[in-house]
Amino acid sequence: MGKRIAILQSNYIPWKGYFDLINSVDEFILYDTAQFTKNDWRNRNKIKISGGLLWLSIPVRHKFGQLIQDTIIPDSSWGRTHWRSLSQAYAKAAFFKMYRPVFEELYKKCSAESKLSNVNFQFIKEVCAILGITTNITWSRDYRLVDGQTERLVDLCKQLGASEYISGPAATNYIESDLFARENIKLTYIDYSGYPEYPQLYPPFEHGVSILDLLFNTGPEAKMYMKNFRGLDACKSPDGER
Repeated sequence: MGKRIAILQSNYIPWKGYFDLINSVDEFILYDTAQFTKNDWRNRNKIKISGGLLWLSIPVRHKFGQLIQDTIIPDSSWGRTHWRSLSQAYAKAAFFKMYRPVFEELYKKCSAESKLSNVNFQFIKEVCAILGITTNITWSRDYRLVDGQTERLVDLCKQLGASEYISGPAATNYIESDLFARENIKLTYIDYSGYPEYPQLYPPFEHGVSILDLLFNTGPEAKMYMKNFRGLDACKSPDGER
């Protein structure tokens, strides 16, 4: 069986689809040598509250052209603020008490961290441990990085001996599929449609929130509301084939 990899920028407390992608592959590369994008998922995400949705944003020092890995958090008070918001939003969630010690300690630990990439990685690693994801996670800075957007992805696949590259659906706007075909690397896209709803506080239901919402509301059954944990292959080739 061939080796599958995925390459994606680190996000702050990502949604369930991000972890489905990690669980789909043998190696997941955090692409934090990419440019930091303002008002994106790198330093913020949404949670569900009684009044609707709330953005939790990590304050960062930003200048044009800087890389995600070089993005600095200038104020350590964000962790205390975010944890207070999460505690208020999910106090009545069925499994909040179960995970409270883990995430309360993680927020304290990450509040002292100055680099956004490191904070994101700590949360991603902890959620992977909770979900039982064993995919190897590495950093793009640890590899040779050639010029060209698609060329770089293909070369990373070659460095890792990958036979298949799994991408997020948004990349269809720029990926040159022929460059993968030329190197006999199968290109597939993860399909984020068709997720089942779960018992979520404060209707109407919202899929596009942090994975913490799923964990706090469903606990050990969280994997049953994701795709690749239920034996479903959520990936498909550009022509629609699974």
